[in-house]
Amino acid sequence: MLATFTSCKKDFLDVNDNPNAPVDVSVKELLPSAELAVAHAVGNELQIYGGIWGQFWTQNPASSQYKTFENYSPSSDDFDFLWSILYSDALKDLKTIIDKGTAQGLPNYVACAKILQAYAFQLATDNFGDVPFSQALQEENGILSPRYDSQHDIYQGIMALAKAGIAAIDQSANAIVPADDDLLLAGDMSVWKKFGNTLLLRIYLRMSEVDPVEAAAGIAELEANSAEFLGAGEEVRINYLSAGGNTNPVYSSIIALQNVQNEVASATAVDYLNNNADLRVDAFYSPASNGNQVGIPQGDYTLPAGTPVSLPSPLTGANGTDVASQTAPVKLMTGYESFFLQSEAVARGWLTGDAQALYEAGITENFESYGFADTDAQTYFAQAAIAYPVAGTVPQKVEAIITQKWIAMCGNQNDEAWNEWRRTGYPTFFTISVNSILGPGRMPARFFYPSIEVTRNANFPGQHAIDDRVWWDVN
Repeated sequence: MLATFTSCKKDFLDVNDNPNAPVDVSVKELLPSAELAVAHAVGNELQIYGGIWGQFWTQNPASSQYKTFENYSPSSDDFDFLWSILYSDALKDLKTIIDKGTAQGLPNYVACAKILQAYAFQLATDNFGDVPFSQALQEENGILSPRYDSQHDIYQGIMALAKAGIAAIDQSANAIVPADDDLLLAGDMSVWKKFGNTLLLRIYLRMSEVDPVEAAAGIAELEANSAEFLGAGEEVRINYLSAGGNTNPVYSSIIALQNVQNEVASATAVDYLNNNADLRVDAFYSPASNGNQVGIPQGDYTLPAGTPVSLPSPLTGANGTDVASQTAPVKLMTGYESFFLQSEAVARGWLTGDAQALYEAGITENFESYGFADTDAQTYFAQAAIAYPVAGTVPQKVEAIITQKWIAMCGNQNDEAWNEWRRTGYPTFFTISVNSILGPGRMPARFFYPSIEVTRNANFPGQHAIDDRVWWDVN
């Protein structure tokens, strides 16, 4: 199954009608297929594009694959595979699980599929803007050109999906639960419930700048329902193998490009780590040829080949020179993201709790997830530049939280870090690419719609500019 997503591409109108494949596939076979598709989207295209526009990585001067992303002029073709794997693979399989699981009385499979559908649709709308939702996945009903729904309406829909998934969870003694067919959480429905709640918290906070009233009400509802969120040591992730076709998606893409190393360290992130004596620099990056951890200015791919620059660590999957990249996990959601989400909700006054303790828990959880001691985290956040601004304003508190969330996601949740920068404007020290063609003050704010939609969907609404903001991005 892993090999499937590193070797083939399908378009949006493909309804998986392969005459050589089984006509009827069980939910036990569909669930891992869907999970792998979601993980491939998160761990390949979104990891690479988010890594560049989130300023963790930049184009290697010795190669050229992502120069168009650095000068902010990608082609719509660059997003075909991402769109296809979300719609034709992940969301299509998840819909089938919901239909079959409902008919066969398998509520826990339905629960997993609905939560993952909410997650996948959020990936699509956060990165592209308006996308097919209400009419999506209905080829069997003759809808081959689904209309594009507004992001506001899609957000209402994904909230409902996540809530329905949580409500469907059956933790009774005789309940049928996934087992090793659940590659994300091995059928632990208590953690699936936390995943759903944390996803809802993420969804609500994404609306913080555009609709704070609804965001606050949604978080209050979570608290009223005594919602539990992902905690220490809990990660929604897929672990990969060193066997061919089963390796980390970014590493697999490097191998597919004949082992060309395109991603190198951006000075934006490396300088921040170095300037704050952050030990995680050695977890997120591999040293440059001079033995130091060094980045190059974002987008400065015209530097001479051989300029000393660090590579992403094999722990990120993006170091083609180190086979340890093969087994790097893809993380959909983490305990440290959960702590930072909760900290922000408390700082805004939308959730009860201790914002400082949650902030420090997020930092500590990230340190520990990369093998550092909790005392290393404590030393780090004891620094004046890092300490939680207890007496600060709400914007100052949010800035601290999002900046620490951003650096914690370096190389492991790249797209989500870029999402949060777009939502809040934090961190404030991003730089425009050296080779930007957009002009002063302009940076990418969403992905182009893929060419397969431009040419095949009769309801295609028209292409937008690369710096047109999505609905929730008002900063």
